[in-house]
Amino acid sequence: MHARVNDSAALDYLSDGFSLKSWLTTNDHKRIAWLYMVSITAFFFVGGVAAAMIRLELATPQGDLVSADTYNRLFTAHGVIMVWLFLIPSIPSVLGNFLVPMMIGARDLAFPRLNLTSWYIYVLGGVFTLGALILGGVDTGWTFYTPFSTMFSKSNVILAITGVFILGFSSILTGLNFIVTVHTMRAPGMTWFRLPLFVWANYATSIILVLATPVLAMTLALLAAERVLHVGIFDPALGGDPLLFQHLFWFYSHPAVYIMVLPAMGVASEIIPCFARKRVFGYRFMAYAILGIASIGFLVWGHHMFVSGQSMYGSMVFSLLSFLVAIPSAIKVFNWTATLYKGRISFTAPMLYALGFVGLFTIGGLTGLVLASLALDVHLTDTYFVIAHFHYIMVGGSVMAYLGGIHFWWPKMTGRLYPEMWGRVAALMIFFGFNLTFFPQYLLGYEGMPRRYHAYPPEFQLLNILSSAGASILAVGYLLPLGYLLWSLFYGKRADANPWHATGLEWQTSSPPPKHNFDRTPTVRRDAYLYDPQSGTESPQ
Repeated sequence: MHARVNDSAALDYLSDGFSLKSWLTTNDHKRIAWLYMVSITAFFFVGGVAAAMIRLELATPQGDLVSADTYNRLFTAHGVIMVWLFLIPSIPSVLGNFLVPMMIGARDLAFPRLNLTSWYIYVLGGVFTLGALILGGVDTGWTFYTPFSTMFSKSNVILAITGVFILGFSSILTGLNFIVTVHTMRAPGMTWFRLPLFVWANYATSIILVLATPVLAMTLALLAAERVLHVGIFDPALGGDPLLFQHLFWFYSHPAVYIMVLPAMGVASEIIPCFARKRVFGYRFMAYAILGIASIGFLVWGHHMFVSGQSMYGSMVFSLLSFLVAIPSAIKVFNWTATLYKGRISFTAPMLYALGFVGLFTIGGLTGLVLASLALDVHLTDTYFVIAHFHYIMVGGSVMAYLGGIHFWWPKMTGRLYPEMWGRVAALMIFFGFNLTFFPQYLLGYEGMPRRYHAYPPEFQLLNILSSAGASILAVGYLLPLGYLLWSLFYGKRADANPWHATGLEWQTSSPPPKHNFDRTPTVRRDAYLYDPQSGTESPQ
């Protein structure tokens, strides 16, 4: 794409001060990405412990491990932590922070101090949220449905929603930073249709963050007002409307699914052409599909409310729009498949994660069409079918892509190589463990097992045992990368500047990169993803 634009003798960003203060006061987007990564990883494993307790409870039908009330607090803790403290910030705040400036040839994000501030706000929100869980927990579910959350729950609802409210400001600042950076700091020659698809994905995600997150903040503020001041907003006994809360909550929370999935699509769009040694098939369609998903995603929130009593005509419109949003998603899956066709495919660890993402996201998307069908949704609402569906999208999709991105850019971030064999073992173990965990839940939901119950009829036990067994394999699969990636920081082989022979601007700097990314601003003269499948390397200038 350009000539090499760094001085290999330059001081890399990891060597620019080793004290704790130098990290906690840094304005370097790459170091801030590490701060997010450490924080997010810690929250991920806290949420994972709650998930493990849930699966242990469900291994037997009687509900003999924890009480019903404790079980309610466990699944709420798992949902709140995983959604707002891991899934939403994971790829944008870690990989996006590290890569977006480098991918567009910039020295940093537009507002470096604001970037650090967003991390501190994230940590503050996390402290409030964890505080609510440590001080007794919350029993409302991660959706905080009213009027239970406003009038009847005796748990720490105010503390938990305060934490989520604070986290929203971190998301808004991150999205604003990305939008301004992409608009104003692209290198000469980096036109919109030369942008890597990962940048397109984070740009579209940032628009959702900036537009949708204030609606969530407003909704949580109204919830707090009703709970504290007993103002009739959502509680029918006070003249309120509980459906208003659902409309407001899902107006944010369905686009939030695309906050999780769009960056994952961007990661897959970088890894697949690299290890297929082929240009992305239909690049412009891929970019337009990203914008299409982000746009239509704002119009489908009502499909969460098919059995809530909303207008049948409204439900029909939301059902149609839910089918419509599947079209740009299908375009992306088709184009990834076409990119692989006749490619020179290498089944490296990042590629296995990316292929796992495509497969699991496809299954989750197809079952989303099942739930978008009005008649079927009446039967499947609030069953384990819904649980399986959104875990295939959020966990099978977003977490697989996040791990794929970490493995793909780990040599760039650290200057070290991890043991490739262990990377492949972990990817396969996670894929197998995930399917064993969540595919039986489709069957459970189809057979009628409701979600959020700690006891269930004995005929559902076999599928629950399979699900719990899969969760144990999944847990080991998630712990493996933590082990060998930490090991690689100290003992891994030194990485070349471009170990994958990739074409992006970020690979044209040293590994790890210099503090200011580029010693001189690069000039971009050609499109992205110009791979030569015959030689297995980047196409010549």
